[in-house]
This record gives sequence, structure tokens and C-alpha cells, in this order.
Amino acid sequence: MAAEFDALLEALELKDERRTGWVLRGIESPESVAAHTWGMATLCLLYADRADGDVDRERAVSMALVHDLAEARIGDIATRADDADQRVSADDKAARERAAITDLLEPFADRGPDSDPDSDPDFDSDSTVDVVALWEEYEARETATARFVKDMDLIDNCLQALKYERESRYDGSDGTDAFAEYEDLDEFFATAAPRLRTTVGETLFEGIKTRYEREIGRECRL
Repeated sequence: MAAEFDALLEALELKDERRTGWVLRGIESPESVAAHTWGMATLCLLYADRADGDVDRERAVSMALVHDLAEARIGDIATRADDADQRVSADDKAARERAAITDLLEPFADRGPDSDPDSDPDFDSDSTVDVVALWEEYEARETATARFVKDMDLIDNCLQALKYERESRYDGSDGTDAFAEYEDLDEFFATAAPRLRTTVGETLFEGIKTRYEREIGRECRL
């Protein structure tokens, strides 16, 4: 159990790990990775029945909960609208995350040499594989469920941008090199727009963007 508790305590770092994109933009009291995960899981719960294709709601919520777990160890690596602004390549990021999540979950499949699957009803030697498989499916985006979950990831970012705009949680006059090409919180919408792959995602995006544009008094640059 000691290894499990150590892994759990490390995973709890997500409650304090601030999302890099908001930090770079100077958002006041930016959300944590764990808060983003909750928002994304809630969207999956509420919109799975409106998704394209055969989306498994329970699997979608589980996938949302695990998709950023590796960031407890490697930190949040922000995705930028312009590939030239990426600090870490997509392949390198995926490799780091795969190694981290596999290691973090390993204690939950290891019950020791004296464990007996026949006498231990909780024994599951494939538990780690199953959770890592959720992350692998999410990264591959080859299933309707994974594509839906990724869209909810992007939609949660846009909703959060709208919330910060409405609450004036940043100083728009204070420019930052990280977002030199974009006004206000436009880059978060510009990052999401070309990556959406579901009808429900596109519909939610347009509704959120319309409200965001109303707040900033101009069209959002995508």
C-alpha cells in the first residue's frame, strides 16, 4: 500500500499545478490542472448523448479524468496556436506523458508476490494496462469517444477563457511576449478552432465564441 499512497500523493499535485496557458497570460488565480479535468469530465457527462457516433459516456468521463494525470510529474505543457511557439514537440510530450503515467499507475497493479487472484476479489493484474489504454486511446483519437473527449478538452478551455473575460481576471493592457500576436484571450479560441472534430464540439464552440466576442466588443481572431 505504501507505493499506492506515494502515487496518490503525487497525483494530488494536479490540485496545485496551475495551467500554463493561463499563467503565461497573467490570469489572476488561474485554475489548476485538476480543475480543468473536472470541467472536462462534467462536459463529457452532460454532452455524450449529443455526440457524433457511438460514444460511451462512462468511458468518456474516465478518459477525461486520466488524460492529464501525467502532468502531476512532468507539469503542464501548453499547446499553442502556432506550432513555431511550441516549447516541446508533440512527439516528445507524448513520450514524456506515456512514461510518467505508466510509472504512476504501476503500484496499483502490483499486489506483491504473495497475492492470490483466486482469494483476492480486488486483484486485477490488468488494472494499470486498462487505465493506460484509456490514455492511449485519447491520444490516438481513432474512436468516436476519444474524438469527443478531446473536443470537450478544447471546449473547457474556451469556456474558461469566457469566464476569465467576464470576470476581468487579467490586465488586457499589459502585453506579454507569450501572446504577442493575439489580443485578449483570442489564442485559446484560435488553438481550439482547427482541432475540433465533432458536431457537438463545433456547436458549443460557436456559442461560446459568440459570447466571448460580445464581451470583448469585436470579432475573435482565429
